[in-house]
Amino acid sequence: MARDIYAYRQLAVESVDEGGRIVIRPMSNQAYATDLNVQCSRRLSDTSIYPVGTCFLVNAKLTDRLGGEQYLYVWHGDEIKVLSDSEAEVFLGAYRRVRL
Repeated sequence: MARDIYAYRQLAVESVDEGGRIVIRPMSNQAYATDLNVQCSRRLSDTSIYPVGTCFLVNAKLTDRLGGEQYLYVWHGDEIKVLSDSEAEVFLGAYRRVRL
């Protein structure tokens, strides 16, 4: 089955240290809460490649697993786009969305 590209939307995410564990979370001022889990390629949370606090532009969709908690899914094969601080600021300013 082909991936439904219309279910995905661009989203700025960042790597965050949560008690010694590096996780990916949505950045603030977007449609999703900043504590929502993001399932993505482990490369994004690899500190030998990207330091903690690195911002990424991803295509994500909101989903759940068999009625469980909702989370954002990023296909592992998508290109990794690192955002500089200024690019992240421009993206967040241009695409500010109402929280879902």
